[in-house]
Amino acid sequence: MNVKKELFSPIKSKRTFEQVSGKIKTLIFDGVLKPGDRLPSEIELARQFMVSRQTIREALRILELSGFINVQKGGSGGPLIKDTILNTINNLFLDAFRLEKITAAELTFARIEIEKLVLYHVIDNAEASDIQALQQNIQKAKLKIESNAISADENIEFHNLLAKATKNPVFEIVVGSIEAVVRDLLTRLTPDIETSGDSTGYNEGMLKSKNAVSDHEAILNAILNKNREKACLLLEQHLREVGERLQSLMD
Repeated sequence: MNVKKELFSPIKSKRTFEQVSGKIKTLIFDGVLKPGDRLPSEIELARQFMVSRQTIREALRILELSGFINVQKGGSGGPLIKDTILNTINNLFLDAFRLEKITAAELTFARIEIEKLVLYHVIDNAEASDIQALQQNIQKAKLKIESNAISADENIEFHNLLAKATKNPVFEIVVGSIEAVVRDLLTRLTPDIETSGDSTGYNEGMLKSKNAVSDHEAILNAILNKNREKACLLLEQHLREVGERLQSLMD
């Protein structure tokens, strides 16, 4: 929807673009502006804030880089409130991973420790809808494998769904960032995985996908039985195998 009424008041300060972006952020945090809402034009924003168009452009640039808006081009374009903050966080985490030259062993260790904690809270807090989403994820992965396609996306998403089932958004952010790194490594290090192998399609990537889905199914069963110890053991074994694969690819 378009935001029609005047939500913004004049600003007078040396770094006015920061205050402009700050006020727009506040409206997003308060739920006044929601994903899908279109902000007024640069001219209208400048009028309401009583600042220059250059100030508005700088404020919008900051908001776009931070993942709060997406500035669309064209006559019907303009600044659109968009929920891209998690993607921005994931990209920053990925940049840090590359810059700090984090090893596969360090990534795997952190992943195991964090996701074991996630499992504890999943067993306590998961709702029927969360369990259904995990089951659907596994089924979707199986169907993909049956059609001779690897289920890399579904296998990554399984871990994100576990984090979501904790009902703690911090776990979602942390796990999502780690999974973004894992996804990036797998796609960059094995770019031809879907086209490699024999004519039946059962290449190494296919076998890894099948093993991952089997592991996920076993983990979910342990969750349903509220067996924390078994769920954590299965998870650790699964993530260590993934870690060994990442290590072999990076060597």
